[in-house]
Amino acid sequence: MRPTLSDYQHLSSGKVRELYRIDDDTLLFVASDRISAYDFILDSEIPDKGRILTAMSVFFFDLIDAPNHLAGPPDDPRIPDEVLGRALVVQSLDMVPVECVARGYLTGSGLLDYQRTGEVCGIALPTGLGEASRFDEPIFTPATKAEIGEHDENVDFAAVVGLVGAERAEQLRDETLRIYKQAADHALTKGVIIADTKFEFGVDGDGDLRLADEVFTPDSSRYWPADTYKQGVVQPSFDKQFVRNWLTSPESGWDRSGEAPPPPLPPEIVEATRARYIEAYERISGLRFNDWIGPTS
Repeated sequence: MRPTLSDYQHLSSGKVRELYRIDDDTLLFVASDRISAYDFILDSEIPDKGRILTAMSVFFFDLIDAPNHLAGPPDDPRIPDEVLGRALVVQSLDMVPVECVARGYLTGSGLLDYQRTGEVCGIALPTGLGEASRFDEPIFTPATKAEIGEHDENVDFAAVVGLVGAERAEQLRDETLRIYKQAADHALTKGVIIADTKFEFGVDGDGDLRLADEVFTPDSSRYWPADTYKQGVVQPSFDKQFVRNWLTSPESGWDRSGEAPPPPLPPEIVEATRARYIEAYERISGLRFNDWIGPTS
């Protein structure tokens, strides 16, 4: 008989995830259907989003060649029935206080930084780049982790050295770029561009670095269809950018410059977001989402 969530100590709530203590060495990592944008948790949820994020993370943890925080399979008997398919048993780690971002293309906050300074996170870039320009080699553009409701802040490599030391900073940079390249190469064979992504790492009891949290999900990555890619224009996407685009459109009526929270998402935006997340998973993994474990939302 499986345990229930009430059998575990609730440790914390994030924008999307809930964290529970199983024992001294392991945690239960639960992905909800919540969605965040522009540092707000939206009132609307995306059905099955937690299961999609979990399925995508499991696929990539298995695909990429890097130690990770998984401490059991997705159907581990320690996972309660009510969160089966959206929860993972993971190793308790000392988390590194840096968002490790790899960019293969110029877009988002990186593009804004480049337009202001000609640089992204202290990395000087060639002149003449624009929306969706592809870099000759991916770049490491870290950020500090922000509390809920506050903004992550892009920082340069020297700031990472100041936070974790030179040796660990170099390891974070090198692993981030290596893992990104491996996954991006795979996705491209499936007709998908991973424009950028962010990782979190933790350190285990032996001092070894492990990939943690989610990995290559539509929440943490930008996915573009490769067959329609065109430099200089905003790309169609399979990720959370679809929600951001609606929120900043005249249709939403939201004044982002004010303090009011974003409005609820219309049903058609909710369903279209769900469909895009599922398409990203199925394209990249080659698997059917309907075959993933756990109850639907």
